[in-house]
Amino acid sequence: MNLKPTDSELEILNYLWSEGPSTVRQVHEYLATTKEAGYTTTLKLMQIMHEKGLLERSEESRSHVYAAKVSETETRRGLLDRFVETAFGGSAARLVMQALGNHQASAEELDEIRNLLNNLEKDR
Repeated sequence: MNLKPTDSELEILNYLWSEGPSTVRQVHEYLATTKEAGYTTTLKLMQIMHEKGLLERSEESRSHVYAAKVSETETRRGLLDRFVETAFGGSAARLVMQALGNHQASAEELDEIRNLLNNLEKDR
């Protein structure tokens, strides 16, 4: 599935991945803590996400309950692949070098990166 969620859709997906199936009201209350969004805007966005196949909807109760239909891992992988391709010409090395050059990594993060690189080399 090659879906490209918008930033607003990603906010909703992140909430649903974290909290599980939720009503529009629950999602709206979460979104309202960080930005101004009307309830009807949240409802319409979630309806569109349902039509796009990003969300599934249970209509068993009076309040519809929505859940993420796409996996967090696959969605993030697709977004990262697209970002690496468009921003870094497909070079993961350029992405990593840019990220490490722009931000001070902690000793723990550097250890995690070393372990990841060591594991990648073992798998080759």
